[in-house]
Order: sequence, then C-alpha cells, then structure tokens
Amino acid sequence: MENYFNYFTEIEECFRRCRGTPTLLSTLDWALIESWKEAGIPLEAVLNGVERTFQKRAKRPKPFRRINGLAYCSQEVFLAAEELNAALVESGARAAKQSPAEPPFATEEIRDYLNRNADALEKAANTCMENGLLVLSQDLQESATAVRAIVSRADWAADLEALEQQLAALEDKLTAGVTRATPVELLVELRREVDRGLAGSRQKMTATQIESLQRQFLKKRLFEHYGVPRLSLFYL
Repeated sequence: MENYFNYFTEIEECFRRCRGTPTLLSTLDWALIESWKEAGIPLEAVLNGVERTFQKRAKRPKPFRRINGLAYCSQEVFLAAEELNAALVESGARAAKQSPAEPPFATEEIRDYLNRNADALEKAANTCMENGLLVLSQDLQESATAVRAIVSRADWAADLEALEQQLAALEDKLTAGVTRATPVELLVELRREVDRGLAGSRQKMTATQIESLQRQFLKKRLFEHYGVPRLSLFYL
C-alpha cells in the first residue's frame, strides 16, 4: 500500500506547513484522518485537498480567520479524491500493485510497541475489574493475551500488513466492548462534543462523512476514557 505507514504523519505535516504554525492536531482532527483512511481516500487526494483549501482561503479579500482544523478542508479533500478517481477512469489507468514499502521502524521497535500495548491493556483490565466492569475487564485481558500471542510467534513480523489487519480486528473488538460498557449519558456528551467541533464545517460534509467522523471520534475518546491503547502500527 502506497505510503501505508506515512498517511497520518504526512497529512499532519501538510496541515502544519500550510497553516504556517506548529499547530497540534485535535482529537477531532485525528478522528477525521482516520475516517478518510477508512474511506480509502488516497493520501495524494488528502494532501491536494488541504493545500487547495489554504490557497483558496488566501485569495479571499479578508482572510482574517485562520483555518483551525482539518474539518474545514473536508470539501476540497473529497473533491480532490473524485477528481483523482475520474482521471484514472478517463485515462484507463489501473493502479499498479506495489510491493510494500519498507516500514520506518525496526522489528524490535514493533516488538516493544506491542509489548507496551499488552501491558497497558492489562493495566486497563485491572482498573476495570476494580470498578466493577467485569465484562470489559475480561475483554481487555483477552486482547492483551492475544497481543502477546502474536509476538510469541516466530514469523509475526514477516508480513506487516497482515499484522496490521490482526491488530485492527482486535481494535474492533475493543471498540465494541468499551461502547457497550459506557453509560448512555457519556455517549451523548461525546456526540455533543464532536457536534461542537463541527459547528463551522458541517455544511462541507455529507451525512455519511459526519457519521464516520462521529464513530472515529467516539472510539478515540472512549479508548482514552478507559486507558485503552491504540494497537494500530500507525500509532507506533
């Protein structure tokens, strides 16, 4: 996969460069990037969309307000993705199957990362046990065991895309577990938080895009709430 492990970092760097300040991306921004990745939007389209958003903003008579979040770039990102797809169809080009690029980290770095995540999952499981969340505690402990089982295999690092798929499956299971364990009141408050963050950009997004963003935002917030680590290699 092209730029498989650089998707997040390249988008973050592009946004910072275009804005001209060392701005930290918000939880909402990271959730939006995840929703773009989930939708299969190519990195090239995202970068083009972000750059075009800033270029158009700069041409306005009085660009007195800064672009403070990636959500403002959503419309241009999806437009760039449509244009890229149309160009491929028109030219009759087909994406060539590429060999995986070398990851920007060593096997030992990945091993340490997975072991740290297993430790964090066990810690979160113990906390949930103390708070009476027995089912979630069991889910977390099972996930920790699964991560340690992956590292114990002799060929665990032979195919990083296959490894990423395994970790994504574990994250899906954990997402279901933390959502099930969360009171409705907290879920409602988190949805309100993402709605507030989208106040100035909602009109630039479709209902499907907003739903995907809400889902990713809830996942990030709930993982933070229960001390659950992200398992994906994107967070190494």
